[in-house]
Parts: sequence; C-alpha cells; structure tokens
Amino acid sequence: MYTPFLANTTKYPFGIEIDKSEGIFIYDKNGKKYFDLIAGIAVSNFGHQHPHIIKAIKKQIDKHLHVMVFGEYSQEIQNKLAIEFSKLLPENLNCLYVVNSGTEANEAALKLAKRATKRSRIVAFKGAYHGSTHGSLSVSGNEEKKSAFRPLLPDVFHLPFNDLDALDFIDKRVAGVIIEPIQGDAGVRIPSKKFLKKLRKICNENCNLLIMDEIQTGMGRTGKLFAFEHYEVIPDILTVGKAFGGGMPIGGLVTSQKLMSLFNNNPTLGHITTFGGHPLSCAGALASIELLLKENLLADVEEKGKLFEKLLNHSSIVEIRRIGLFFAIEMKDKETVHKVVEGCKEFGVLSFWFLSCPESFRIAPPLNISYSEIRESCKIIKNVMDSL
Repeated sequence: MYTPFLANTTKYPFGIEIDKSEGIFIYDKNGKKYFDLIAGIAVSNFGHQHPHIIKAIKKQIDKHLHVMVFGEYSQEIQNKLAIEFSKLLPENLNCLYVVNSGTEANEAALKLAKRATKRSRIVAFKGAYHGSTHGSLSVSGNEEKKSAFRPLLPDVFHLPFNDLDALDFIDKRVAGVIIEPIQGDAGVRIPSKKFLKKLRKICNENCNLLIMDEIQTGMGRTGKLFAFEHYEVIPDILTVGKAFGGGMPIGGLVTSQKLMSLFNNNPTLGHITTFGGHPLSCAGALASIELLLKENLLADVEEKGKLFEKLLNHSSIVEIRRIGLFFAIEMKDKETVHKVVEGCKEFGVLSFWFLSCPESFRIAPPLNISYSEIRESCKIIKNVMDSL
C-alpha cells in the first residue's frame, strides 16, 4: 500500500509491495517471486543480499556509523576503498572524492572543471542523462524533464551525440565536456571509436577537461570495468555511482591528485558533503570491488549478453541495442513497450522503460545471473510478446 504521507514520483508507480529480495529475485507481500532483470536500474550487479556485501556492512556497523563530514577525520573504510579502487584505474585517475549519489558526483565534476580552467562553458550531448539536480539536469538532454525548472545553468551547449563534425564546436572557451561513453537513458546509444577518440584529441588541444559519466555503465555492466576501456580513451574526470556501492547509496568523483587538490583552496572547502563517504556505503562499495575481482564476473558478461540477445529474438522487436548486459529492446511504439513491461511483471519478470526513449524497454540484470535463469526469464518475455 502507498501512503499519502510518503512522496510519490509519479501518479502511476510500478506498484510492487516489497517483502524481501535474494539473489536475482524480488518477492512481494503475497509471496510472488519476480526475476529482477533491471537490478534497481543497474545498481545490484551481484543481485540482492549477497552474503559478502552483507557481512562487510554488518562488520562496519559494529565499528561506527557517521562520525564527521567527509574529509575531516581519517576513516579506515574510506581509505581502504580509495586505495583498492585506484588500483583498478589508469594512473591519472588516482584520487577519489566520495559523495552520496551519481548526480552529486556530476555536480562536483562540473564545479571542478570550472575551477581548474577558470572558464564557464560546459559542453554536453543531446540525449544525455546526468541526474536530476539543477547542475546535472542542465547538462542532461531531455527538454521535457527540464522545461519546468528553468532557468538552469547558463553557458551549457548540447551537441549531437556520435556526430564527428559537431565536435568542432569545442574550443578554448569550454571548461569541460561531459559525456556518457554509452548513453543510457537515451536507449543504449553506442558511439564509434572515431567519435570518442576525436573528442579526446580536441579536449587535449584546447585544454578542456573531459568528464566521463560512468554512473550507469561502470563496474562491469558493459563487459569491462568501465565503458571507456572499449574505446582506449581515458577521461580527465570520471564519475561513478549506482553499482559502485553494491546496493548502498554512494557516488564518486575520480581524477588526479593535482586536479582534486584545487578544491582545497580559492575557496577552501570548494566542495563539501556531510554524508558523502558514509562508512556503511564505503563498506558496500569495497565489498563489491572485492567480489568483482574474486568472482571474475566480467569474464561471462558478454557471453550472457549474447545468450539474452539470441533468446529474445522475436518478430515484434524492431531493434536490440546491447553492450555487455546492458540492453534497449526497441518495439514499434511506447504503447507496445507498456504492454510488454506490464505483461512481464504479471508473469514474474521485471523490466523497465527509459525516460527519454519510451519506444524501448530496458534489461540490465545482475551480472551473476545464471544461464538457466536467463533462459527461464527470456521464455516468459517471449510468451508475453507472443500474446501482443
């Protein structure tokens, strides 16, 4: 039951009363079991209630919870997370600023680009989604979601995504360029290598900071730890969130020690957060990194993605866009998408839609989904499509 005292984000919520979750399954109050093929929108990469993550969180609870705003006290769990995370990244991405969410990480990245370059222009891309706070919304591309909240940040320019010629707009007036290496909410839009390599070259030539938002594509979702690895292009600033916390709320801004130190002065406390780096969230994030390395989940992501794609082949599908275990299944219109998503829910499979691509629905299951679970869930989806 939804209570009028709790804020709703839509008049038509998805409407499942959660009782518990375990593995790749969610259970409602009536005991009905659902295959969770969206993983909380690419958050629960290891499914639900993974024992290693739960154990790490419980261990931290016995030590301490919040003790001080981020950066003022030395906290062992924050230090361990930063050290272990930096081992997975290129040399220039060696400093982690921990915040509460992905959109906060993007806010910090935009501020840092302006602080470092002393310029005001920000370039983003049409179709982008970077979050729902004012700054993140300003660099997002969905005008329907933005218009009611204008005026937003000034000096923000949106270029066509994956358009080589459009990149020539970027010049020395630009502080930073923010981009999803693979656009998520636009319906899994995958650019060419030429596009991202040219973008990197132009940013180098004009001393623009290249910000890559890997909040949705990071932590193994695309078959590599980060999507930028597919393109052999390294950002100046990386933002992370969603799956980074192993199910706990957390975001991160990652850059070089040199750039990050600019937040220390002119002004001091150039970026601050009360709950950023919360010990429980850091414990979940550290445990998720340990799991990625220990269980070598990345090795099977592409193979599992191919199996999904093969099993989902159906005459009602217009196009499947996929990288790793990140799918947009395009149908003929948004009404058909609604029928598929609601039909799947009725028969125990959770998929979801995209805000900015209503003619497609999303699949982004836990990375540790088994091959038998893929086959069983795809059978249900195909049955729903057969009934259209």
